[in-house]
Amino acid sequence: MPYFDAASTAPLHPVARQALLAALDEGWADPARLYREGRRARLLLDAAREAAAEAVGCRPDELVFTPSGTRAVHAGVSGALAGRRRVGDRLVVSAVEHSSVLHAGEAHTAAGGTVAEVPVDRSGAVDPERFAAALDARTALACLQSANHEVGTEQPVAEVADACRAAGVPLLVDAAQSLGWGPVPEGWSLLAASAHKWGGPSGVGLLAVRKGVRFAPQGPGDERESGRAPGFENLPAIVAAAASLRAVRAEAAEEAARLRALVDRIRARVPELVPDVEVVGDPVRRLPHLVTFSCLYVDGETLLHELDREGFSVSSGSSCTSSTLTPSHVLRAMGVLSEGNVRVSLPAGTAEEDVDRFLGVLPGVVAAVRERLGAPRPSAVAGAAPDTLLVDALGKRCPIPVIELARVIGDVPVGGTVTVLSDDEAARLDIPAWCEMRGQEYVGGEPSPKGGTAYVVRRVA
Repeated sequence: MPYFDAASTAPLHPVARQALLAALDEGWADPARLYREGRRARLLLDAAREAAAEAVGCRPDELVFTPSGTRAVHAGVSGALAGRRRVGDRLVVSAVEHSSVLHAGEAHTAAGGTVAEVPVDRSGAVDPERFAAALDARTALACLQSANHEVGTEQPVAEVADACRAAGVPLLVDAAQSLGWGPVPEGWSLLAASAHKWGGPSGVGLLAVRKGVRFAPQGPGDERESGRAPGFENLPAIVAAAASLRAVRAEAAEEAARLRALVDRIRARVPELVPDVEVVGDPVRRLPHLVTFSCLYVDGETLLHELDREGFSVSSGSSCTSSTLTPSHVLRAMGVLSEGNVRVSLPAGTAEEDVDRFLGVLPGVVAAVRERLGAPRPSAVAGAAPDTLLVDALGKRCPIPVIELARVIGDVPVGGTVTVLSDDEAARLDIPAWCEMRGQEYVGGEPSPKGGTAYVVRRVA
């Protein structure tokens, strides 16, 4: 059964498994002790740190291991902000950062600091000039992911790093998604990553802090890991993480080329096979193994369940699959369609026949979900009717508001309007995206006296 959710967590690499089992026998002792078992454990820890530092591109004494990538991000953000509190309290981030960065920003705001979010374009990338303009004299830290975890778009890290250097602001790069594929461009001041993203064991993160960066570790004090990650090190997992990082990097160039070809096939074939689909993310500057697309008139949760029944494990940023009932903050920041969203992220070793089978199964699954929801068939219905119609979709979740819009758009003459009342958060993205995909004019939205928002669409053709 094909597993297509490597961006969430990659399957354990064989080298990681071997190293983990060996380290359970050799690395169980306290590496801080001077007896022989402790010395043996210290040698393993030092070797793992050197291997990880080589892959990251830093000195071994600049890198510490943390209990997770999220803890690495929080430790990096809080430590850098505390170390530069005399400069100011402003944190600058992109609008599509991983939730761990945004949550760190929320904690900073709750403590009295300020956070500025730099918007992105429809591909999910920041404009380096716009990012540079957000840096001011009170900026203590800037954060930018190396590549997006939901749509795969690579960020202009080198250009933003140059801007941060010119402004005298340290840059923290979240490299969780990209580190297994290659080094991050030079210029960063802090770097965070997570082992389970590249095929290492879960429960191991990396935090690198360049020498010269003002840094004040927050939280409980501890002599371990330079005081930046308190608690006894999970040495077997650390050894496995470092060994697997070295292994995947050695395979990265060849495997990236192979997976990129498979993803290119998905990007090209899905719009041909499935009507009313938007493939999102930068088509060129992107991770080699990841593609995201959204399907009109589809309930994302149902779509994922149906694909699972067909043997495919994928993920989604649709609000229909979220307990918060709001679409992914990444898709929201990009302003793209969120309903029926599917993220396919191929693990190393994915077979071509599995991708071909996915492409063979997808059209039927989408069609079945659309039929179940009563979605309109792609056809234009002309008619002499009122110049305006009102669709009350209050209380209905995506994709129902868009489905009801599509059903009636042909019932108004060209130039007429349809007003959709909706209190579903996803409608703010999905109705404009539907208009763009179907060649209709999105007039705008405003609060409705009945609750929610009134979205106005004018029929163009």
